[in-house]
Formats: sequence, C-alpha cells, structure tokens
Amino acid sequence: MTDIILPQKQSGTSSAREKGLFLRRQELRRAIELLFFAYRDFTYEADELLSGLDLGRAHHRVIYFVGRQPGITVSDLLAILHITKQSLSRVLSHLIDEDYIIQETGPRDRRQRLLHLTDKGLSLEKKLTDLQCNRFARAYSERGIDAVDGFQQILTSLLDDDTRSHFQAVHPDRID
Repeated sequence: MTDIILPQKQSGTSSAREKGLFLRRQELRRAIELLFFAYRDFTYEADELLSGLDLGRAHHRVIYFVGRQPGITVSDLLAILHITKQSLSRVLSHLIDEDYIIQETGPRDRRQRLLHLTDKGLSLEKKLTDLQCNRFARAYSERGIDAVDGFQQILTSLLDDDTRSHFQAVHPDRID
C-alpha cells in the first residue's frame, strides 16, 4: 500500500507520531471506515424516528437547517445542502404538506421564500437533535476535552474551502 509522505521534523529522537506514521495508508483507511461506521450509528436512532413518520435523511437535513436558521431562504438552503432545486422542492413540498414547515414570501422581495418550522416541525427537530446531542455528549464525556478539540479540528480540516468559509461566517468562534 502507498503511504502518504509529508516533510518530517528533524530531531534526534522522534516518536511514531512525529514520524507521521498516522499517515500510513492503513491508518487513513481505518479513519475512513470509522467515519462511515460512526455516521451510520450516529444517524440510526434519528432514521428510526423518521421512518415511522415516512420521512428520511433529506427531510431531516432540511428540518435541521431551517430550525438552526429560522427564516432561511430557499437559495441559502440549497447552497448549504448542495442539492438540486428539484430534490429540495420534492422534500420541501412534503414537509410543507405535512405541516412541519411554513413558507413565507420575503418582505422586500416577493420572489424570495423564507422557511420556518411550525410547532410540529419544532417538536420533531428537538426530538431528532436531542437524540444526536445525547450521542455526542456520551462520546465527548468518554473521551475528554482534548479529544473533542482534536475531533473538531479534524472535521474542520475535512471541509472544503467554501464550506469552511460558510461555517466560519455562521460560527466565527468555533472554527480556526
């Protein structure tokens, strides 16, 4: 297997970490697998709840981001989710029909559509987020603050530049 080679620090006695052994192909593959499995397990409880409501992950993402940013425009939501208008339209129509989301016209631009969760949508968003926050809280508690900081730094480094810029604009205190 090919290892990723980066410039090394020069010192008399280097630890395995300093030598970059964590960049070996098998370690990188292990990280990829852990991410896949962690995401699968992280979404499982929410998927179960959503399934009982005839909703899926796409619905969850829309509910989550509309809940995080009440009054978000459809175009801003499209930019966050990186999906087509057609895909969002299908999901959004279903959520509006099922009374999870309401859509209002913009006060200055009548073509603009602003999205808000209804009481039913707020309740579902809270249940879903509580499930996932509890999972994160357990993991964070098990590993401690240093691991949490390292984990968040790794996730930040996995973001592409546009996503990182967007996240930094929304959470300027939480990204380096």
